[in-house]
Amino acid sequence: MTHSGLVARVLIESPLPQLDHLFDYGVPAELVGEVAAGMRVKVPFRSGGRVVDAYVIELFDPRAVRSESARETDVAFRGALSPLDSLVSTAVVLTPAVWTLARRLADRAAGNASDIIRLAVPPRQVRVEKAWLAARVVISELGNRADLSTTAAPTTPPAAIVLATPAFVGYPTGRLDSAIMEHHRVAVAAIPELVQLADGRTVGRWAQTLAELAVATVGTGQSAILCVPDFRDQDQVQAVLDQLAPTVPLCRVDARQPNPDRYRAFLACLEPVPRIILGNRSAVYAPAHELGLIAVWDDGDPLYTEPLSPYVNTRDAALVRQQDSDCGLVLLGHSRSVETQRLVELGYLAEVSPAADRHPRIIPTDYQSEPDQQARVARIPSAAWQAAREALAHGPVLVQVASPGYAPMLACQTCKKAARCTHCQGPLGLKSASAVPSCRWCGALAAGWTCTHCTGTKLRVVTLGTGRTAEELGRAFPGARVIVADGEHTIQTLGAQPALVIATRGAEPVPTGGYRAILILDGERMLARESLRVAEDCLRWWANAAALAAPGAPVLLAGVGGGLARALNSWRPDIFAASELADRRQLRFPPAVRVASVTGTAADVDAALADLGAVAGLDILGPVDTEAPLVRAVVRFGYARGDEVAHALKAAVVRNAAKRRKPKSGSFQPAPTLKVRFDDPELI
Repeated sequence: MTHSGLVARVLIESPLPQLDHLFDYGVPAELVGEVAAGMRVKVPFRSGGRVVDAYVIELFDPRAVRSESARETDVAFRGALSPLDSLVSTAVVLTPAVWTLARRLADRAAGNASDIIRLAVPPRQVRVEKAWLAARVVISELGNRADLSTTAAPTTPPAAIVLATPAFVGYPTGRLDSAIMEHHRVAVAAIPELVQLADGRTVGRWAQTLAELAVATVGTGQSAILCVPDFRDQDQVQAVLDQLAPTVPLCRVDARQPNPDRYRAFLACLEPVPRIILGNRSAVYAPAHELGLIAVWDDGDPLYTEPLSPYVNTRDAALVRQQDSDCGLVLLGHSRSVETQRLVELGYLAEVSPAADRHPRIIPTDYQSEPDQQARVARIPSAAWQAAREALAHGPVLVQVASPGYAPMLACQTCKKAARCTHCQGPLGLKSASAVPSCRWCGALAAGWTCTHCTGTKLRVVTLGTGRTAEELGRAFPGARVIVADGEHTIQTLGAQPALVIATRGAEPVPTGGYRAILILDGERMLARESLRVAEDCLRWWANAAALAAPGAPVLLAGVGGGLARALNSWRPDIFAASELADRRQLRFPPAVRVASVTGTAADVDAALADLGAVAGLDILGPVDTEAPLVRAVVRFGYARGDEVAHALKAAVVRNAAKRRKPKSGSFQPAPTLKVRFDDPELI
């Protein structure tokens, strides 16, 4: 290959932290004019003819002017550069905005930019891409002919699509529009009610608000990104968009899609047309033409936490992208996360509340007098039984429980200790009334189980799941239709006919006209989970369920009192979030401060913590033992110190990873163990 003198700076697709920087390669003369920034290429790497995948980040001619990144690194390589091996495709799949976002987020979390890009750019589908490129060529040729023709009919620009006028029903007149235009970043309290669409489908009012915001944005010639936790929420928003603006280009970005469909939707997002992009947590990274809005529904949902490195939450990614693009940002929810409350108190987010204080009729059963001691401690109090019986004559009744399955937790009848699998020490459970107890981790049957504590052989049911609850309620309400909705039984919509719906949190089907009564059970068990966010999560689960109630229908909260019950009863999640944030400030818990966990061998963790010695204002907790031979330390620091901490810990990770070398024949060398995670929601 003949070197053209042009240099390509590329990012290699690799999980290795020591490769998380740009590499310079020469551009062969035959690729000049073909290769461009954002394209996939293959490059030679090290020796042995090894070729790896990479993205072109920029092209520059060092003889004319040095690139911005070259000036930053202040490195001038004067030797011969290896040339690019080949051009994978002429599709520009990595836009400058997405690359900038990936780099910023990776640096903030001490991670790799390629890990962020893996979420933003789906795996290549050759047939889909070739068809898309061919279509782009045809469109370009038609456009050129139209420009040359004096008699061609004028084309309608995307911004001139006729749209239904958004109403923002229930909010102060013009308040939502003006707040976004003035402040750019707003926290919006969703109206807790259901609306019926023209085609008969019923959705939450929040879905209509989200869709109206997106339609209004497209009407200005800009694109909108709508992020929701799961496919149920996506279906509700899409149902509204189908009615409100069926002609507006819509791309659904969903990890549940087949790879060809997902890649086809991604390529459509690259087109220079204003559109609505709807998806789950990865939708925040989607390329968008003239981005005008990012809206996140229910930002406290744990589904927004990315389980893969560098573990960036969708809300954090949206905040960074909003800064880069100067677009509008809306965080919409029935409740308010403590992270959002912090931003509101700082003045970074403006508040928008409904014009009228309409909310469900919440009845905590702890507030009701009950003379019978057994009735007071019952799983379903007598008042809830009576409300369900009366409501069942008029329509569906929702019973929200904590866990799916039949009996997800068993214990020894004799010593009352939790029953554990003899193979892996996992918890034992029952899949049905006639099933043999089995391990919920490894699936091993426990037919001849013996307690390791007291040698007992009999088991007792500790917790009731959807299956056992449905069985008991079916006997209590003979003749009633019983429906189970959980992770194994997906039901998204429901008619207005009477039915008992037993559902886990988040899996409740949306009924026509709303539920005639809602029973929220197992509140004490939900609150027993060891987590800093447990109260916040419970309030969010219960508020979302209560929003499905018909007007005036009772929502009975069983077994929970105190401030959490008062917040739900008064429908003031903002006051509860403010109280939680005040407590966390006193204790120096997130989000009052940021945290990072450092996990590895004792020597590796000590070396990483030593690198933090120059950073002032840190609290280091630990190290403590985790799984032998690993230990973990927790670092607490102020937001202003985030860049310093991330830089130091990233350097420690790179140093640790670089210690691994190709082992000699017959030798064994363990993989690097040092792991860093920022802002882990379950760390404390």
